[in-house]
Amino acid sequence: MATMKDVARLAGVSTSTVSHVINKNRFVSESIADKVNAAVEQLNYAPSALARSLKLNQTRTLGMLLTASSNPFYSEVVRGVERSCYERGYSLILCNTDNDAERMNRSLETLLQKRVDGLLIMCTENHRPSKEAISRYPSLPIVMMDWSPFDGAIDIIQDNALLGGEMATEYLIRQGYQRIACITGPLDKTTAQERLSGYRQAMNKASLDILPGYEVSGDFEFEGGLAAMQELLALPEPPHAVFAGNDAMAVGVYQALYQRGLRVPDDVAVMGYDDIQLAQYMMPPLTTIHQPKDSLGELAIDALLHRLQNPDSEPQVLVLTPELVVRQSVGLFIGK
Repeated sequence: MATMKDVARLAGVSTSTVSHVINKNRFVSESIADKVNAAVEQLNYAPSALARSLKLNQTRTLGMLLTASSNPFYSEVVRGVERSCYERGYSLILCNTDNDAERMNRSLETLLQKRVDGLLIMCTENHRPSKEAISRYPSLPIVMMDWSPFDGAIDIIQDNALLGGEMATEYLIRQGYQRIACITGPLDKTTAQERLSGYRQAMNKASLDILPGYEVSGDFEFEGGLAAMQELLALPEPPHAVFAGNDAMAVGVYQALYQRGLRVPDDVAVMGYDDIQLAQYMMPPLTTIHQPKDSLGELAIDALLHRLQNPDSEPQVLVLTPELVVRQSVGLFIGK
C-alpha cells in the first residue's frame, strides 16, 4: 500500500507539499499540484483518515444514540440527520440502545472510543446515559433530541408538545365533537405528559367534561393504539373522536375500528401527531399535527456543529413549532 512518502518521492516534492495538495489547506502552484495528483493516481494512494484525525484531533464523525422503535417517526428523523451529516461532510455512527440502560452506556463508550466529534441522543427519559458516563467526557458536545430536559450544559431540541396537544384537541372541538378521548404515550415521557396536558387544557377551555375512561395510556407504538382503542370501544359511552398521542398509535386506532366494522370519520374521528409519511396514505388520510422531521435533523446537526466551533457558548433550547395538517379523518360532527 502506497504511503505519502511514496507519493512525494514519485512527484519529486516534500511530504508536506503532498499534504497541502491533498488537504487544500495551503497554496501550491498548479504545475506542482498536477505532479502530486498524477503520482496519487498512479500509486492509487488513499490518505489515512485515522492519521489525519489524530493530527487534527477531529474525525468528522458524529455519533447518535437511538432507542429502536417500530414507529416510523424515528426512522424519518434519522434520515434527516444522515442527510444533514452528508451535506456537511460528516459521517454518522448510529447505535441502537434497545431500551437497555447497560447497552446504552456500552454504546456510549464505543462511540467515544471511536473518537466521535459530537453526540446526538434520541432516547426516552428512562433510558438515557447515566450522569456518571456523561460527566467523564465534559468536553464532548451533546445535543438531546428526545425533547426532554437533561442536567448539564447540553443543547436541547424540544417539541412544543403542550401547544400541539391543545391544537389537536381544539380542532376536534371546532368540528363539533364533545365526547373526545385521548390515547397518551407512555407517561414517563415528557412529550406524552405535555400532549395530554394540552388535551386537558383545550377540553377545560371549552367547558367539556372528560368522561371516565377517556384517557388511556399507550406506548407510542402500533399495538398500543390498537389495545387502547379496543378499551375505549368497550366503554358504556364510546367516544365520537379520539386524539392519539402519535401517528403510530393512530394506525392502531384505525385497525381497532376496522375490526369492529366502524368507519373513520363517520363513526369515530381520529386525530394523530407527528405527520409521518404514512399518514397521508392511510384510508382516509390522517389529520395530524406536523413535526418538521427533516428540519429537526438539520437543526440538531447545526446545533452540534455550532457547539464544536463555540464550546464555551451558552446551552441552547431550540423549540419546534407544531402545525395542524387537515385531512379526511376528522369530519364535521352532526350529532348522533
